[in-house]
Amino acid sequence: MPTKGQVLIDKFSGDTIEFLETAKDTNGERVSIRVTLKSKGQTIDDHIHIVQEENFKMLSGRMVYFINGDQGFLNEGEEITLPKNVPHNHYNIDDKPATYIQTISPALDVDYFLENFFGMINDGKVKNGKLPFLQAMVTLKYLESPSLLANLPRGFQKGLASVLAPTARAFGYRAIYPKYTGIEK
Repeated sequence: MPTKGQVLIDKFSGDTIEFLETAKDTNGERVSIRVTLKSKGQTIDDHIHIVQEENFKMLSGRMVYFINGDQGFLNEGEEITLPKNVPHNHYNIDDKPATYIQTISPALDVDYFLENFFGMINDGKVKNGKLPFLQAMVTLKYLESPSLLANLPRGFQKGLASVLAPTARAFGYRAIYPKYTGIEK
């Protein structure tokens, strides 16, 4: 279960997140985390958060972001909000780490997803920031805070998840695993 002050570390890249506020702390309004990206370059695909927006406030370093195909840079002391339902991405572009406060609203189950994701990374189940295909289908279908890939039609992704996720669950796939979070979804 995510808790305030808990630090998650990617043992491969050294990237970290610290929970500043969990969904429980804010009655579901938001999750706030302090992120330090030591990794450089894009690690996840351009994506869309269907029901959540993300706010970033840079503490140190520099980050590039893409929103609806447009590129921008976020430097120390600057802030941006990436709205829900809009294709975007963000990552460190320099050799030195980028540290920022990220706030996701509403919280839904994103803190559990993050805890689960880091656990899967450290167990070698996530490669290059990508969930295995069937795992991604279950995650899309059963999370309250789903994300979609920006480069595939939404209906196609949702339809595929509706068909494949129940079968994947029969083979043991879960959106959230008790091993990493204490709960199962």
